[in-house]
Amino acid sequence: MGRIAVVLMTLIAVMGPVTARAASGDLKQINAQIKQTEQQHKKLEQQVKTSERDVAKTKKQLVRAADQVSNLEEQRAIVAKKIAELDVQRDRLTNELNKNQERIAETAAALLFIASHPSFDTDDMHDYVLTSAVLSGAAARFDDAVRDADKKIQELSKIRDARAVEKEKLDRTAKKYADEKRQLDKLLQARSAQNEKLKNQQSAVQKKLRDLSARAKNISELSAGVGSSEMSSDASFSRRKLNLPVRGRVVVRFGEKTALGLKSDGWRVRTRGDALVVAPADGVVKFADSFRGFGHVIIMSHKNGYNTVMTNLDAVDVLVGQDVLGGEPVGRMSSDRPEMYLEVRRGANAVDPARLFKEP
Repeated sequence: MGRIAVVLMTLIAVMGPVTARAASGDLKQINAQIKQTEQQHKKLEQQVKTSERDVAKTKKQLVRAADQVSNLEEQRAIVAKKIAELDVQRDRLTNELNKNQERIAETAAALLFIASHPSFDTDDMHDYVLTSAVLSGAAARFDDAVRDADKKIQELSKIRDARAVEKEKLDRTAKKYADEKRQLDKLLQARSAQNEKLKNQQSAVQKKLRDLSARAKNISELSAGVGSSEMSSDASFSRRKLNLPVRGRVVVRFGEKTALGLKSDGWRVRTRGDALVVAPADGVVKFADSFRGFGHVIIMSHKNGYNTVMTNLDAVDVLVGQDVLGGEPVGRMSSDRPEMYLEVRRGANAVDPARLFKEP
């Protein structure tokens, strides 16, 4: 028997029938309120579970959509490069054809002049032979020029056809990209709505991080300051090497000298401006703000004590404390400085990204 029930039974015995009836009525009312609260709790619990399933589903959709957008961005760049190369070839052939036309016109003029001023005097065999040789040479050059022009015209026609095919590919890819981008933006908006609840809890954390950012002298200090997941005897990060968080080309590797003559603790990845940035692996966002000289910076904590640092972002689409799946979009690169500095740390030590990531 519960404590409240024991107290009520004692009151009933002491206070008599009238008071007992009143106490019994209060007990029924309390029990009804408890039952109603339990029902509300169960309902809220179910709503929370449904919301969590929706968030997980949105995250998986975001990962797929982000991968599609990154692939299409790369395809567009390749096709645009092909079209530019074809344009160069087209312009070169057009210039050569124009020069050929000038040569053909000059040769035709020479032939017409010789034909209108014949010098076939049989008394002067030397002049006859010379005139004949000039005519034969001019005619041969004329034939060569015409054949060369015909060949270039055919080549130019093939280039124009190839360019038309590539242009059609580009238009088709652009349309698909626009569709995927709209889908991605829609999913990001949905995720932003889901993040709205987190924002209310962020102010104290953000203040602490801003103070930390102001005190930190470099990225390594900042990364150490935000903390990481618990260190363990297992030093593994992933069973397979992962894709880079942004598509691009590694221009400075771990241990190489930077432009300032310092040893690099990470990779510098040259990207396209406005390129999509995704989470390198499952983890928690520990820092998402600007840091002097590095644009917007995202620091993520992963399993077994690993942190990843990504810099020079222009836009950040995640919040501190947010759980993020590997491949989920987290922001976009800067158009002015399309070069990410990617650093991996385990505890206080920098780790060569080559151990974790595939180099493109």
